[in-house]
Amino acid sequence: MDKGKIVALEDRIPKLKEQRRRKANRRLIFLLLLFFTMIAIVAYVQSPLSHVSKINVKGNEILSANEIIKITELSKKTNIWSVKKELIASELQKMNVIKKAEVKIKWPNTVILEIKEHKKIAYMESNKSYYPVMENGKVLKDRQVAEIPVNAPILFKFKEDSILKEMVSALAKLPDEVQNAISEVHYTPKETDEYRILLFMNDGFEVNATLRTFSEKMIHYPSIISQLDPSIKGIIDLEVGSYFKAYELEVEETKIENDKGEG
Repeated sequence: MDKGKIVALEDRIPKLKEQRRRKANRRLIFLLLLFFTMIAIVAYVQSPLSHVSKINVKGNEILSANEIIKITELSKKTNIWSVKKELIASELQKMNVIKKAEVKIKWPNTVILEIKEHKKIAYMESNKSYYPVMENGKVLKDRQVAEIPVNAPILFKFKEDSILKEMVSALAKLPDEVQNAISEVHYTPKETDEYRILLFMNDGFEVNATLRTFSEKMIHYPSIISQLDPSIKGIIDLEVGSYFKAYELEVEETKIENDKGEG
């Protein structure tokens, strides 16, 4: 019985040696693959192939792609592995124009900058130049235009103060249909109301209003003008209540006074 067991063990020795040899070979192959992979990674990181080759900017309208890229300090010398996405996004969001920024990496070497800008609400007139005013109340003084803008209301006699912020906030609450109907907004305060404003509409009407109730009343502008004769222009007063006074009545009254004066 003992001799039989010894013979069986001797028969198994070649098989054990073969298993150990195969296991050692697999380990060697794994180590070699790991070694060459590490060499390839190091070579890639050190080579121009790992540098940023392309920067795509999406969602920008006011800012140019070059302006945005300049803030990120990214270039074709930047290693794709060194791109700090959160830090770059944070720096971009410090700009008055940018509401949200997200940085993505598309391998092997493309950086994507997704930008969401604050909405442009109006332009502020100053010394015959026009400056974009954003929904956050910031005036972009470095982006003035000399020509009269036609794609947003123009604000006259406003300053960068709480009145301007309230005006911007009120405009932002209006639907696009009403915003697009406004041509000009003039700040016309008086002793009894420092929030008084005068609007000139694209359809030829004028609107007297106060910022205290402007957004809640002006939202009904389409309904108001639907009740008026479009051929008779005049002033819609929204300061207290809502009523309309045609220009023709004012012209007639002026003529009567002039005739009396000449007599």
